Amino acid sequence: MKALLLENVHPVAREAFARNGFEVEVRPGSLNEAELIEALSGVCVLGIRSNTKVTRAVLDAAAELRAIGCFCIGTNQVDLTHATELGVGVFNAPFSNTRSVVELVLAEVLALARRLPEKTQRMHDGIWDKSAKGSYETRGRTLGIVGYGNIGTQLSNVAEAIGMRVAFFDTADRLAHGNARRMGSLDELLEVADVVSIHVDGRPGNAGLFGPEQFAKMKPGAVFINASRGMVVDDQALREHILSGHLSGAAIDVFPVEPKAQGDLFESPLRGLDNVILTPHVGGSTAEAQEEIGTFVATKLTGYIATGATSLSVNLPEVAPAPRDYAFRVAVLHRNVPGVLASINNTLAQAGANVVGQSLATRGEHGYVVTDTDVAPAMKTIQSLRQAAEAVRLEAWYAEGSAGS
Repeated sequence: MKALLLENVHPVAREAFARNGFEVEVRPGSLNEAELIEALSGVCVLGIRSNTKVTRAVLDAAAELRAIGCFCIGTNQVDLTHATELGVGVFNAPFSNTRSVVELVLAEVLALARRLPEKTQRMHDGIWDKSAKGSYETRGRTLGIVGYGNIGTQLSNVAEAIGMRVAFFDTADRLAHGNARRMGSLDELLEVADVVSIHVDGRPGNAGLFGPEQFAKMKPGAVFINASRGMVVDDQALREHILSGHLSGAAIDVFPVEPKAQGDLFESPLRGLDNVILTPHVGGSTAEAQEEIGTFVATKLTGYIATGATSLSVNLPEVAPAPRDYAFRVAVLHRNVPGVLASINNTLAQAGANVVGQSLATRGEHGYVVTDTDVAPAMKTIQSLRQAAEAVRLEAWYAEGSAGS
């Protein structure tokens, strides 16, 4: 088994794969489509972060690929629909870097309030500019959070702890934390927020969420923060509102187009603006977060390969089978149509294999069933299951000491 890890995935992931018998190849940067297709020859597990795009063409070419690990929160860099059609499991780390992102955003809120970016730059330029102009305390100010999920809710809690008021808007029904106020629309939030911080996911519907119209509705002198997805925000419109003085500052950690490798040239219309913090997609880049992400995703991937467990998969039905105590295990991803489970069990029964454990879940158009039996059936039985019209992908495991033919 071979694992390919890209984009400086934390070393704990490499160590986890090595402990589980994988040959591990590590590359520091991302790969384009052609490079990735070539690199995936013989690879059964791919580990990426946010900059490598796993397209339909890549998936079609990667005949041995069984699982993809996104060592980050987002998964929009993977063609999830096609991965599911091919039976390739996709896993991510939805919670592991939450605290790191929250701390970065909180630091930016405070830095922008005191205009620290321009203060420190002028000091480096040899200019002593001791002035309180444009500086203010955050206590009593309103933080508007757009997207009230894992990061948004924790940011809500820490913002209240330093004396801020919190308002939030989310299209989903979210429980308010502390004294946070739910707003009925994005426009309502923009009317009251002194700071607007974006924390939405990368679904296509969020593309262009924040453009000229939304910036125009923000309070004069407000600041804007985006640590979610680059495609959510029109950076040119943000530039215009900074230059006009309508907005007093911004902090941006994600961009519509980001360099592929360390040291590459970075271009943005936001470069060179006063009181604008630009960071290279480092919201989750702390030692603690990256180690936790490396451990979490590697554990999910190795568990999937070793046992068929799909807990917290982003595209496959979630099944957590019992610990390995069987002669034979078969996992079948199949079309979600009536009769599949009965057909599998009937095929195994005809082969003289008694079912001793079984877990089934469905998700949209697909179902996933993991079945343990007391004996290992002949290879022709496995082939019969694999070739069934409803089957998408089949994996089989033999317990030590058992054998199939």
